[in-house]
Amino acid sequence: MDEKIKALLVGVNLNDDPDFENALKELESLAEACDMEVVGVETQNVSQINTGVYVGTGKVDEIKAVAHMLNADVVIFDNTLSPMQLRNLKDIIERPILDRTNLILQIFSSRAQTREAKIQVETARLQYELPRLTGMGEVLSRQGGTSGGMSNRGAGETKLELDKRKIRHRISELKKELKIVEKNRETQRKRRLIQGIPQVALVGYTNAGKSTLMNALLDKYEQKDEKKVLAEDMLFATLDTTIRSIHLPDKKEFLISDTVGFINKLPHNLVQAFHSTLEEVKYADLLLEIVDYSDENHKDQMKVTEDTLRELGAEQIPCIHVYNKCDGIIEPLPQIRGDDIYMAAKRGIGLEELVEMISSHIYQNYVDCVMLIPYTEGALVSYFSENATVKETEYLAEGTKLTMNCLLKDLKKYKQYVVR
Repeated sequence: MDEKIKALLVGVNLNDDPDFENALKELESLAEACDMEVVGVETQNVSQINTGVYVGTGKVDEIKAVAHMLNADVVIFDNTLSPMQLRNLKDIIERPILDRTNLILQIFSSRAQTREAKIQVETARLQYELPRLTGMGEVLSRQGGTSGGMSNRGAGETKLELDKRKIRHRISELKKELKIVEKNRETQRKRRLIQGIPQVALVGYTNAGKSTLMNALLDKYEQKDEKKVLAEDMLFATLDTTIRSIHLPDKKEFLISDTVGFINKLPHNLVQAFHSTLEEVKYADLLLEIVDYSDENHKDQMKVTEDTLRELGAEQIPCIHVYNKCDGIIEPLPQIRGDDIYMAAKRGIGLEELVEMISSHIYQNYVDCVMLIPYTEGALVSYFSENATVKETEYLAEGTKLTMNCLLKDLKKYKQYVVR
């Protein structure tokens, strides 16, 4: 088994930032998600950032000594470093230097599965590296083929010696390829909109339980293992948008999508690169914001989610707040308070109640009606049997009488058969 890379973390508390401790804990989780071993944490309180080395000059020497004492392989800073800061810190500390953005990019690289995700990650990574080529030689060389979390698995095997001209050319190629993929996605999206099936999007902070909830719904209503998505207790287990159909017992159907999770200080170039993927939420009829209620910072995480939705232009879409992982915290479960539900998806607690809440939002365009359909229109009876909730069927001399709950558009389309 390969030995894990040892990481020393560095956090700078600027003007007594109330989120400082949370951000530092999250940095540790990011390092662990990158398969690194955190061997130490160094912090400093400052009133302004040092433009040359980010921390105070005396602190740099201290970090160098601690890194040497702990035999750290890499030093990771909890913010994005400028090219000059990166270069200066590497020269002084004499170890590879990473920042939060680089760390998140590495995690995305290792998680990307589809061609679209790989293109998006590689584009974001190259845009990050382009102004930092001079100071990143050793860091990047470690990404090429070494063991552990520094590996750059899955994001394309970009050679470290690429000069700026080659990188710009590669970015241009990737953007062209991404446009083709996005066009295909747009075609699929239009097809779904034409079908008129309601769309529900799962959104929320990374590792809040979005994929777990989707799998729980698939288990209950679809019972097909091949439709399940990867659900792991780790940051950014899901990068690709996955869309599945949920068929309810009353024959109603909706589409549910699982998207990449959000995180505090998500690099802007990643948001840009994944814009076409994240944009799926804009076309949803309903959002389910999944919240890890067991996390003491869940309110801050909700703010990050809501800020990201605002950036995507999706803040006006109706939303149900799904407070997940409530078992052992709130009893009894589930509990419903307006558009909020407290539940435990992994244990299957609250699924039926959540589906009822979803239905009340997305099936407002369904109406009760009675139709008398001639026997010559047997295909239409079959259509309603599959696409409406038929409450009663009577066979009369004039035809088949259906008492049902159907789509308003179907009522209008076949209004000649409506008897009441």
